[in-house]
Amino acid sequence: REVEFLQETDSTNTEARRLAEKGAKDGTLVVAEYQTAGKGRRGRSWTSPSGTGIWMSLVLRPGLEPACAPMITLLTGLAVSAGIEDYCGLKSQIKWPNDLTLEGKKICGILTEMSADMEMIRYVVVGIGINVNIEAFPEEIAYKATSLYLESGKKIKRSGMIACIMKRMEEYYERFLDTADLSCMRKEYEDRLVNMGRKVLVLAPKGEYQGVCLGINDDGELLVEREDGTVSRVMSGEVSVRGVYGYV
Repeated sequence: REVEFLQETDSTNTEARRLAEKGAKDGTLVVAEYQTAGKGRRGRSWTSPSGTGIWMSLVLRPGLEPACAPMITLLTGLAVSAGIEDYCGLKSQIKWPNDLTLEGKKICGILTEMSADMEMIRYVVVGIGINVNIEAFPEEIAYKATSLYLESGKKIKRSGMIACIMKRMEEYYERFLDTADLSCMRKEYEDRLVNMGRKVLVLAPKGEYQGVCLGINDDGELLVEREDGTVSRVMSGEVSVRGVYGYV
């Protein structure tokens, strides 16, 4: 709806939160050419070189209870994956809950941050970082990161891709607001889920365990069948997948 473009910022998520606190409307998009302090999950940094990627954050005011916020991360992953396919024909996969992969390597990370009262979300900021036209990665991450350029051999117009992703985002977000869950897009999500049917290692607060991913439920929780046949619902914590970066 409204777009704020910056040549440089510390983090698009931080800038989007500043705008949200000043009353930015639902659907305000912050896009930066370069981030000096890009953020990933769990306090990690996100490398965002100038002119090569899409670094953007979206302000949303869904008017729902805080428990609904994690589902916004999942629908964003679906929107980004579908938007990339629409624009350049590459079908990425979603690594639950917040990454996209191509050929087993990461191309996109999503970071959702929330401000809420006890009963209502004040706003959600969804940060999206996509490796678009990056031609090479440092040796320490080259084994687990790739870009759309490296996978397609073609330079991609970033503004066109942003438009495609935001079109998909609006579609899925409006469907989500109608149901307050992911029931209307669950099958689409599972069709793109790299974890589906694969052995996963769940790094949970109470200890790690292994199982087979059965998909997600309507609330976006990952369903993991353990070796004893019981099915666990994974709400939070890192999840790594055999054959995908981080767990082989």
